[in-house]
Amino acid sequence: MGEYCGVYQASTGGHQRASFHVVLDGGCYLHVGADGGREASTTELSAGDAVFLLSDVPHALTPSATPPADLSVRLGKMTPLPPAPHEPIRSASRSSVALACGFFEFRTDLDMLVLGLLPNPIIARHASGRLDGMTQVFALIQAEARRPGDTPSPLLARLTDLLFYYALREAVHAEDVAPGMWRLMRRDAFGRLAAAIIESPGERWTTDSMADFVHMSRARFCKQFAEVGGQPPAHFVTLVRMKTAAALLRAGVSLPEAAEQVGYQSESAFAQAFKRVIGIQPGAWRRQAASAGAQPAATAVATYPVH
Repeated sequence: MGEYCGVYQASTGGHQRASFHVVLDGGCYLHVGADGGREASTTELSAGDAVFLLSDVPHALTPSATPPADLSVRLGKMTPLPPAPHEPIRSASRSSVALACGFFEFRTDLDMLVLGLLPNPIIARHASGRLDGMTQVFALIQAEARRPGDTPSPLLARLTDLLFYYALREAVHAEDVAPGMWRLMRRDAFGRLAAAIIESPGERWTTDSMADFVHMSRARFCKQFAEVGGQPPAHFVTLVRMKTAAALLRAGVSLPEAAEQVGYQSESAFAQAFKRVIGIQPGAWRRQAASAGAQPAATAVATYPVH
């Protein structure tokens, strides 16, 4: 964590890990490069905003709204934060920015698959007015970040962990997540079914087998699943399979193997479903992901593992 002044270009990209940026003071712009089916974007950030990148994507924080030509370049020097325990949050000045940055460590493959259904990045806004608890957590992060000493406070990891869960709420509010995902996960029977589908997407998940899984008749299952999840069960299975396939292709798995792992024997049928859900052909997705992964690694700003 620290402060940038003048011209800078900061990032936690290039480490093949999920990461975060919390704007402690001032303001900046987040530039995210095109990746797979996602278009490049620029987002203005102000004090109190938090960004969670759930996978390693090309990105940079800069004082300018104009995206840099090369997101892999690092500019500027991060200096230690001055102590300011009682200073209120300043406006989004572009002359300097104070940041707390680091990496996430998720425990299981199931965690990563669930996260693959979420928007990336997730941006939690301090000024949204919906997350009063997040404001309090941010104030604690700001205070801990400005404590004197060279060693980061061990509380920062736990506080950022809390901030992440508030960010998930923000994503749900924005309705960018898989339709009905969280409503399904909150229902005992449907939650266990959704987790099983996410964990084993290559299984033969027919309407009848899913109804048997939750011990319901076919008609009752379809009706209740659509009411809770907002979509037919078959659509949910396809969504999970294609999101899983996208993650496999990003990791370097071949197209035929990815198709087989998510339950497709026909590559053409897999390609059609993939493009319908992801918005791009699987081969093109894999090439773009490989190109993004070949960018030079950056120097990490700080590391606060979140468990």
